[in-house]
Amino acid sequence: MEFKLNKTNYLLLLLGLLLIGVGLILVAGPAPGDPNDFNKEMFSPTRITWGTLLIIAGYIVEIFAIMYIKKA
Repeated sequence: MEFKLNKTNYLLLLLGLLLIGVGLILVAGPAPGDPNDFNKEMFSPTRITWGTLLIIAGYIVEIFAIMYIKKA
């Protein structure tokens, strides 16, 4: 039985999942305090920009990992 994905594909899949996970953690940020107080950290560049870019990069790596074919 031959698998269509090889070791490189699985490593790239894990890398993509790691990027998505880190991006989601960055977007989530720290636990909120009092819900009645306005928290400026909600709009920090780390949450809005870097977290989103890591999630998008993770999905791009996932697509690449599935499509990648090792040349013989």
